[in-house]
Amino acid sequence: MPPATELRALPETGTTEPEGRRLKLARLRDLSLVPVLLVLCLIGFIVSPAFLTSDNLLGVGQQSTELSLLVLAQALILIVGRMDLSLESTIGLAPVVAVWLVLPDHGARFNGLGLLPEWTSIPLCLLVGAIIGLINGFLILKLRLNGFIVTLGGLTLLRGLQIAISEGQSIVNVPSSFSYLGSATWLGVPAAVWICTVLFAIGGSTLAWLRHGRALYAIGGNAEAARAAGIRVDRLVWAVLIIGSLLAAFAGILYTGHYGSISADQGSGWIFQVFAATVIGGVSLNGGRGTLFGALTGVLTLQLVVNVMTLAGVPPLWNQFLNGAIIIVALIISRFASGEKQE
Repeated sequence: MPPATELRALPETGTTEPEGRRLKLARLRDLSLVPVLLVLCLIGFIVSPAFLTSDNLLGVGQQSTELSLLVLAQALILIVGRMDLSLESTIGLAPVVAVWLVLPDHGARFNGLGLLPEWTSIPLCLLVGAIIGLINGFLILKLRLNGFIVTLGGLTLLRGLQIAISEGQSIVNVPSSFSYLGSATWLGVPAAVWICTVLFAIGGSTLAWLRHGRALYAIGGNAEAARAAGIRVDRLVWAVLIIGSLLAAFAGILYTGHYGSISADQGSGWIFQVFAATVIGGVSLNGGRGTLFGALTGVLTLQLVVNVMTLAGVPPLWNQFLNGAIIIVALIISRFASGEKQE
């Protein structure tokens, strides 16, 4: 079915705003954080001249990559009208399982099984992520369980499994492939930054230009209208859930390689930052609205705020308060930017 046929179903969702005006508003929302980023850069330079140095900016980029991949995953899932809370546990469990199956027992506190060669560590990690997304999709789409409760339960279950396998200890021996991707530099820029940029570009291009990408907006806007237009709603939603978990597992690879170890609570509490970055970036919690560029600017905003606070000597104990405040402000911004009427 041609893309135009699918997209003609969108006006049936009850939206009467002209298409041209919607596109202009969408572009404005995408760029709404750009002035904020410029102001943060100015404040950062005033606070410390070291802010605009290449080392500091590359450091911010490196530290943003893992969170960016989780935001990329969550943005795709929100656009299609769903949410996945288990992403923050997938970033920890997937690398733990891969390392557990690959590393041999060497008498340390963490004892691996050593069943598979080391080169399989990355494919194993991604496979774990795909399986998590597959199970989430089955429970939500086939058994028709509430997605919020399913992924909330998955968050707790996966976190418990991670702690049980790692025996509550940090794993300091990681495969060389993990270490390379997390710490390598290509053309003077961390490899993780290049990889993250490419993935965002692919995702953004898919949403903007490909038929299946545009169909995600139709599903998030009105799933029944999308189904009536011939879009295979369940199949696409299931695919997005799997892709989201794959991205979370890959974020786990980069994070593990960056820090050279896997902590027992890796990823804990990240989901709050993920939602904050996604929503202030213009992605609607109600589905069918937002872009990956906007989501990326949300990540950069959060990371620059933390970086400026650090350079200003603000204690990191305030970071949790700041994240909570940003989430509340993000919801307020989302409420008014969407133009939705209060019932």
